[in-house]
Amino acid sequence: MLTDVLRAAPASSIDAVIGIMTAIDRKLPDADGLKWFNRLYLAVTTNVREAVAGPAFRDPRFMTELDVVFANQYFEAIAAGQNDASRAPSAWRPLLRARTRPGIARLQFALAGMNAHINRDLPQGIVQVFETLGGEPTTDTVRRRDFDSLNDLLERVEGEVKREFSVGLVGVVDAVGGRVDDIAAMWKVRVARAAAWTNAEVLWTLRRLPHLRAAFFETLDRSTGLAGRGLLTPTGLDLI
Repeated sequence: MLTDVLRAAPASSIDAVIGIMTAIDRKLPDADGLKWFNRLYLAVTTNVREAVAGPAFRDPRFMTELDVVFANQYFEAIAAGQNDASRAPSAWRPLLRARTRPGIARLQFALAGMNAHINRDLPQGIVQVFETLGGEPTTDTVRRRDFDSLNDLLERVEGEVKREFSVGLVGVVDAVGGRVDDIAAMWKVRVARAAAWTNAEVLWTLRRLPHLRAAFFETLDRSTGLAGRGLLTPTGLDLI
């Protein structure tokens, strides 16, 4: 159980985020699919910490705040669903229900986590940061460019992790590799993040219509969960 680890959440800095993710990585066994999303997310966050410390972004404060807010949504989701997946947001339920199921590749678990976190959590996170720091996602081109510039880093880390997650599969990769690749092809981080910003703009625009905003977000949450179920289609062999 992650109860003791998650007591440190919510995090207040990127260093604290990395500390919690590192503790989760150490706590979870290899047979737990959540470990492989967390491992990917930890690698991404470590790289983001390096980027915000340098000249990569025009508004590093925004990117830092978004990183922390975004990670806390992940911690909140897994805390809600660790004993009963039905208590987690709809988007997260497929991963939390399948995390110990055999026949699912590590990469599938990683992509299912990215699906839930980017498609559901990121729009809400963007809105929250704009509410805290000021400005509007519909008009702030500087922050949008910073946000988009992260795509190259994410794709690079995703590629590196994909190779790492394939270690130990040499004997079975010919049998199932094509099927896993087909599932992976369903997921494109650049496209998902562009959609997340658009959905943040919708949530921002609907903030004076709370009932409609809630209905939109509930639909987004549920549709993300449906996509997650597709990403977790068993390959037929135990690849953990």
